[in-house]
Amino acid sequence: MHKLAIGEKLGYAVGDAAANLVWRGALAYLAVFYTDTYGISAAAAAMLFLVVRLSDGVTDIIMGMIADRTETRWGKFRPWILWSAPALGLLMVLCFTTPNFSDTGKLIYAYITYIGLTLAYTINNVPYSALMGVITPCDTERTSLSSYRLAGAFAGGLLVMGFLPDLVAYFGQGDDAQGYQLTMYVFAALLIALMVITFATTKERVSLATERKLSLGRELTDLLKNLPFIILPLLAATLFFYYRGIYSGIFFFCVLIGMWLVVKKLLAIPAERLTGTQRDMVDLLTNKPWLIMLGMGFITMMYNGIKYGVIAYYFKYYMGDELLTGKYFVALLVVSILGALATSPLATRLGKQRLFIIALTISGLFTVALYWVPQGSVAGIFIIGCMSEFFAAMLPTLFFTMLGDSADYSEWKNHRRATGLIYSAGTFVQKTGGGFAGALVLVILANYGYNGMDLTTVSAALPGMQILMSWVPAAFAFAGAGLMIFYPLNTQLVKTVTADLTARRLSVTQ
Repeated sequence: MHKLAIGEKLGYAVGDAAANLVWRGALAYLAVFYTDTYGISAAAAAMLFLVVRLSDGVTDIIMGMIADRTETRWGKFRPWILWSAPALGLLMVLCFTTPNFSDTGKLIYAYITYIGLTLAYTINNVPYSALMGVITPCDTERTSLSSYRLAGAFAGGLLVMGFLPDLVAYFGQGDDAQGYQLTMYVFAALLIALMVITFATTKERVSLATERKLSLGRELTDLLKNLPFIILPLLAATLFFYYRGIYSGIFFFCVLIGMWLVVKKLLAIPAERLTGTQRDMVDLLTNKPWLIMLGMGFITMMYNGIKYGVIAYYFKYYMGDELLTGKYFVALLVVSILGALATSPLATRLGKQRLFIIALTISGLFTVALYWVPQGSVAGIFIIGCMSEFFAAMLPTLFFTMLGDSADYSEWKNHRRATGLIYSAGTFVQKTGGGFAGALVLVILANYGYNGMDLTTVSAALPGMQILMSWVPAAFAFAGAGLMIFYPLNTQLVKTVTADLTARRLSVTQ
């Protein structure tokens, strides 16, 4: 078993600290920035979140294919972390810039910059996530590495989520638009520096020759032919989610039936007649652990995304103290670091599947309890919220390490490995879940009549903020616990898969 040095684990972790300056940090404030500072309506912002995140999910799959086929002297995945960092920092600044445009111009600018930010994040984070699968072949070391990674993620998020309101006030001096922009300059510079550290301190060790019948260009062309089968269900789900009418429901149902028929036909094609892209897709569609983790990625992102998406509104209006937002984020993220670090030893003792179910159930119960906390009870919100977050912090840690297990299972079963595609699919469902979570927050607020530029609408929206902090996210936690019961990779099977793959790789090198 290869034991990773602490320095390499920390070096890998700071990469997610950098990424979460954007993902867990800046994006947590983007909705309230759009509605309360930039002046976009809640309904328009909801559609923006849906469209951008769903389109971004498609680029995740493409980036996974590109990363899998990248060959440099630095490896497959590490170079992309370095190359994409400057663009990611720049676009984070542009997203929080407020040009003096018309309402239509503002919306167009928001789409362009947000799409640019998510594209840069994809180019950076898909290879970063896949890097975990090739740093070490050992599943227990991956679990430990995942704990370090998520601790880094929470630390990066803490910097932005905890201190952004104060920095905006400091730099803006009453001008929030200027405060947001100058604050993002600081975080962008830090992001680039941390990405360089990750590139310099990590190493790719799992290197496997993968059979490719076609060039990357041909396989991307093959993928583009199949894009309608990816885009149509996303479009149908978006229409049904946003409009919730009889016609959008019928369209959604018809698309699902069509998808089932297409998948059934694809699985019936003999393996020798499949293209490389189709082989990758068949491998994934017949990988039950991966399919369940796909669902878990969406559900857990909905759970965490809704909770984090409503916090800025909740403290600004329901609690009546906007600066409490940063303090609450700091408390949550400190507890999250502890939860992430506790995941590895608890998973070793209980097993990853059982721990996943326990964490979802307990966290969901504490989240529901927030509904009954009195409106002025700051201590009650902080205590119960932190207890919920300790267990919620284990979810992304377990998710990414179990994606690695599903990649091993696919290689063990099919004698082929597509690490980048498997991890890109994981980030795809997370972004999809994040898009739906952010949109759901805004849709519910809009249904309660909320308008960020009209304070007279706030009081009617307070009940919506209350259920968004409690019952709505908890429903996803309980659904996830139910789905996780069917996960087939127990501890013993994971050990068998790891041992067999190790033996295979040794036989190839000898």
